[in-house]
Amino acid sequence: MNDFPDIWYSDHQTKNVKVSIRVDKQLCSVVSDFQRIDVFESPAFGRFLTLDGDIIFSEADEFIYNEMVVHVPMAVHPNVKKVLIIGGGDGGVARELTAYPEIKQIDVIEPDERFVEICQEYFPEAAKGFEDPRVQRYYQDGLRFLRGRTDEYDLIINDATDPFGHTEGLFTKEFYGSCYKALREDGVMVYQHGSPFFDEDESAFRAMHRKVFRSFPISRVYGAHIPTCNSGYWMFGFASKKYHPINDFNPKRWNVRKLKTEYYTTNLHTGAFMLPRYVEDILEQEEKING
Repeated sequence: MNDFPDIWYSDHQTKNVKVSIRVDKQLCSVVSDFQRIDVFESPAFGRFLTLDGDIIFSEADEFIYNEMVVHVPMAVHPNVKKVLIIGGGDGGVARELTAYPEIKQIDVIEPDERFVEICQEYFPEAAKGFEDPRVQRYYQDGLRFLRGRTDEYDLIINDATDPFGHTEGLFTKEFYGSCYKALREDGVMVYQHGSPFFDEDESAFRAMHRKVFRSFPISRVYGAHIPTCNSGYWMFGFASKKYHPINDFNPKRWNVRKLKTEYYTTNLHTGAFMLPRYVEDILEQEEKING
């Protein structure tokens, strides 16, 4: 453990943009079979984790991401019994799902066992999601796990970090087609969609929407403000065989649960799908090309 009197960690979001966070100390630095994993302690964000130099989440804002990938689909789909999380090695998504007693099984597919161990040690508040007996962990590739699975899950959450490196296969046409087959006839898939604000990220954002739009009859995008994500404005995708995220949204059914949240509300749910003009333009352009 090293104490730093005045050290800043710089997250290079593009070749022209970096965001720096003052750190008190570095808690962990490990090279697993898949990636380099570092954990830092900071005054502003508490502990935060980086993979291969990119900030993935922090104690201060992880609740935003996890609530938005879980409560949005759960407020739409009326009967979720079995959930698949692809990625999710920190346990935060599983933690949010365990608030729903009707869910019978939560499968977490994470190839990097060392990543899970580090999150359990340094981020116990997120990793406590693994303590629920409904949660089963599988240490293997997500796409390989999906192949051959048909009509099995009500909800799939793709929590993979980005479309590069060892997770690249989780952002392909084959992957989305495999998700479609693995979902039941009214299944929903939610996934992190990145941010199109920087030019360097726009092409990946476009490609992702193009592939999902061609794979599912219903495909919508929504956003949230997450300070440690690129540009601070992060997008998510909602893809479904049957349910529309607004037309089939049931705020009364969700509110009666009285779940404790710090970011998600049923008012925010509707607003999250109201996108800036430049994002709408990007999505509409891709839909027209492939419509």
